[in-house]
Amino acid sequence: MCGIFGYLNYLVERDRRFILDTLVNGLSRLEYRGYDSAGLAADGDNESETYIFKQVGKVAALKKLVDGQAIDFEKTFISHCGMAHTRWATHGQPSQLNSHPHRSDPTNEFTIVHNGIITNFKEIKTLLEKKGFTFESDTDTECVAKLTKYIYDSQKDANLSFTSLVKLVAKELEGSFAFIFKSTHFPNEVVATRRGSPLLIGVKTAKKLKVDFVDVEFGNAADSVTPAEAPVGFLTPEEGRPQLHRSQSRAFLSEDGMPQPIEFFLASDAAAIVEHTKRVLYLEDDDIAHIASGELHIHRLRRSENGGSTTRSIQTLEIELAEIMKGSFDHFMQKEIYEQPESVVNTMRGRVNFEQHKVTLGGLRGYLPIIRRARRIVFIACGTSYHSCLATRGIFEELSELPTQIDLASDFLDRKSPIFRDDVCVFVSQSGETADTILAMRYCLERGALCVGITNTVGSSISRESHCGVHINAGPEIGVASTKAYTSQYIALVMMALQLSEDRISMSERRKAIIDGLYRLPHQIKDVLNQDAKLQELATNTLSKERSLLLMGRGYQNATCLEGALKIKEISYMHSEGILAGELKHGPLALVDENMPVILIMTKDSLYPKVQSALQQVTARKGQPIIICNEGDVDIQNNYKTIAVPQNVDCLQGLINIIPLQLLSYHLAVIQGVDVDFPRNLAKSVTVE
Repeated sequence: MCGIFGYLNYLVERDRRFILDTLVNGLSRLEYRGYDSAGLAADGDNESETYIFKQVGKVAALKKLVDGQAIDFEKTFISHCGMAHTRWATHGQPSQLNSHPHRSDPTNEFTIVHNGIITNFKEIKTLLEKKGFTFESDTDTECVAKLTKYIYDSQKDANLSFTSLVKLVAKELEGSFAFIFKSTHFPNEVVATRRGSPLLIGVKTAKKLKVDFVDVEFGNAADSVTPAEAPVGFLTPEEGRPQLHRSQSRAFLSEDGMPQPIEFFLASDAAAIVEHTKRVLYLEDDDIAHIASGELHIHRLRRSENGGSTTRSIQTLEIELAEIMKGSFDHFMQKEIYEQPESVVNTMRGRVNFEQHKVTLGGLRGYLPIIRRARRIVFIACGTSYHSCLATRGIFEELSELPTQIDLASDFLDRKSPIFRDDVCVFVSQSGETADTILAMRYCLERGALCVGITNTVGSSISRESHCGVHINAGPEIGVASTKAYTSQYIALVMMALQLSEDRISMSERRKAIIDGLYRLPHQIKDVLNQDAKLQELATNTLSKERSLLLMGRGYQNATCLEGALKIKEISYMHSEGILAGELKHGPLALVDENMPVILIMTKDSLYPKVQSALQQVTARKGQPIIICNEGDVDIQNNYKTIAVPQNVDCLQGLINIIPLQLLSYHLAVIQGVDVDFPRNLAKSVTVE
């Protein structure tokens, strides 16, 4: 939740208009993370001045406010630092006062932006109120800004550096956070730190960086001296090897030793950085990044218990700007639904050999023997990712013959479910930063279980901290309602089940049938997308005036019903409920009458006769179901209102059946006139518990 963005230029001349536009555009790329208010902080006309602009509503409202300010937009800066924030409210209602950035005092000595939740903010607030501080907002973040000023004022004689000050502040905080700190006491400097919430730094230079990593500095290492190259020993020549002070960051030294022009971009997500640079560095938990004088330093209070890496590598982003633009589509969600024929191919590319009927997931290769010997497989996820686990549980049990358990991450943590060393725990998250899923993973790591990550984001917390995993390669997903990530997660899990069973001869025919089904899948999804006009008509004429909707299915289609119901409720705000058809007689049948719209998933598989029974029960109560059936199912198509879809293997049919439900939810939202990409009260990446 919440998106933060920072921009610093050093020896690169930029005018204020360019800087403010860069900050606002960066926020617009992060708006899916929160959109009830937005704000930014930038340097004023002198070093003791910081401008703060905040506005309720979307980023467009902030841009309008900034454009109307009576400030000198033509003023140029050789060096400047600014930061911005788009909010998803956790503490305090959306308002200008509750918007970020937050300040320490009326003169803006310290300003910060924050993504996360500080769980001990009440204790900090009580302490600061006793010290005479007054608060202007209801947020947890303002406490951190004022705590920073309190520590700075109380230790003025210690001549604290900006990094040391932030270290002292971070020691007092509990919860999850990603912060950017800015101060008039430390002009042209920012400090960023994270714990539990994502933060990455983009680097843009005209010349190639000397090395593609940044050293991590521990404790008080800033004053130590080490050689610029390789190890020191008795045989090391005393001369000829330059001594490099740790206060110099060797990645940013130019060949001639002169400072080089450089720009830094800080963001919650690579989507905000890719239009500026593809060279990025991912911060890890408890990293403290200090940017000043064109150099980036990364500090830590102490070494990790397991040693941890002593460098942070500068990586190259694989995404393109076109991938995070709407193109010719009206909404990101619509674009992402239509991208699914390509995204499912990308998930399988290089992994499925259709001619030899072989699946190879490189990220799991070294761990397959451990997984096959497991006591059980535990899937842990939230929301749509949970549904992808539910959809593939049956095929996992069938192919691997291992006991399989599925848990919602929040409930798993609440129960403190027992986990053993011979368990395999699979964590599924589109962003790789879902707070509950990460906490569940750390719980399992502590207990010695093998942890497998399934994520769409390279460099995310889950992909870094898990033992092994699969990257789903769905491409950036901007719309808050997940569509293509669901189908790609589904396929990634099916491929995992196929690879686990490759040593079982008795399963070879079944595996071949599934791999052949994967080959047909992209074309079949295209066939369903071609029915969009018919689905739009169905949404307009039949469903748009309804207030509630029931979706029923059985077996593999139970997950399809739950996911379809979630899509409809989260973007069109219509109450919808996914019901296991086998449970119809145990209560839900009481809801069915001639006025209750019902969608029944009735594609041909081994449970088709049982779903026919559910159809009879619904029609006997004067229900008028809309049936998702296979093409060629003439009896159903002649007697009921239907959505006909191509037939595939039973365990893959859900990938085809979900497409019409995604399209229906999209059209219902458009008809209702609500914002499809930014549904109320929700945000894309849930980085708080």
